[in-house]
Amino acid sequence: MTTGDSWRERRRALLGDDPAASEIAARLLEEMGTEDRDDEEVEAEHRASRLAAVHDYDPDARLDEELQLRLTGPDTEGGALRFQWGDALLNPVENAISVAAGTPVQLELTGISTGSTVVHARPVPSVASEPAAMDAPATSAASTGMQMLTRLLGALEAEQDVREWSRLFDAVDTLARALGKYELDLGMTWFGADGGMRRAQLTERGRRYVERLRETRPRDQEIIISGRITELRESGWVKVKTGTARNAQAYDVHFEEPEALLRMRPGLGDNVHFRVRFRQRLDAVGIARSTEYTYLGPAAEQSSLPLEP
Repeated sequence: MTTGDSWRERRRALLGDDPAASEIAARLLEEMGTEDRDDEEVEAEHRASRLAAVHDYDPDARLDEELQLRLTGPDTEGGALRFQWGDALLNPVENAISVAAGTPVQLELTGISTGSTVVHARPVPSVASEPAAMDAPATSAASTGMQMLTRLLGALEAEQDVREWSRLFDAVDTLARALGKYELDLGMTWFGADGGMRRAQLTERGRRYVERLRETRPRDQEIIISGRITELRESGWVKVKTGTARNAQAYDVHFEEPEALLRMRPGLGDNVHFRVRFRQRLDAVGIARSTEYTYLGPAAEQSSLPLEP
C-alpha cells in the first residue's frame, strides 16, 4: 500500500544516482523487515521517534495531528477526488468526529495523494487554546472523537454489538449511505499529537451491517392518556395536553376510523381519558425511529402518564 508521497519513494529518489548507497539501503530495509509494513505504520514510527528526540530538550513538545482518508472503489484508480465525493463525504466525516467528541470539530483539507485517493486533513486550530502550550489538553477533541469513531467502525466491520455507541450511530449511518451511493470503501488513519496512530475502515461489509441495524421492529403497549383537547383534525387526529403548564406533555392521538371521532362530538378544551396503543419502532441499536398513539377506546378512569413521545 503506497501513496504518491511514500517515504520509500522519496528515499529511493534521493539515492537514485548512487547505486552503492541504494544497494546498502535496500539490504538494510530487507534486514529490518520494514518492507512488510505499510507506509502509515512506518510514518507513525518516524513520528514517534521524532517526538521522543524532541522531548529530550522540550518535554512539552507535541506533534501536529493529521487525518488521512483513503477512498477505494471502482473509480478511484486515478487518484483524484471527484467534487461529488467531497461534497457527499467530507462533511459526514467531520460531523461523525464531532458527535463522537461531544463538541464541534472542524477539519481542513491539506492535500490529496495519488495511487488510491488519499485525502490529508487536520483539525482547525482553536484560537482560544493557543496562548500556553503547557496548558493545552493532553488529548484534543479531534483525538477523543477519533478514538471513539475508530472503535465503532471496528465493531461494525466485525459485525459486533454497537449499542454502547448508539448516540454516534446516526452520524455513521449518514456516512455509510454516502459511501454506498458511490460504491466507495473508506479507510481512516489518525496520527495523534502524542505520536500514536489509530486506524479503522468502513467497507461494504460494514455498510451492509449498518443497513441491517437500521431495520426496525414494533414494540406495543397499552396506556391511558388523560388531559385536555387542544387541537382537532377532521382526518382523525386529536392533540391531548396532559397539564395546564406551557411545557406540559402533549400527545397526538390517531383515530383509525375518523367517524368514531366525529361520533364523540369532542370540543376544544374538553377533558378526555383515552385508552391508546403506544407503538414504537426500534432499530437494532435501540433507537426509536417512530412513535405512534392510536385510539383504542374510552378509559374508565383518569390516569396521567408522563411518557416521552
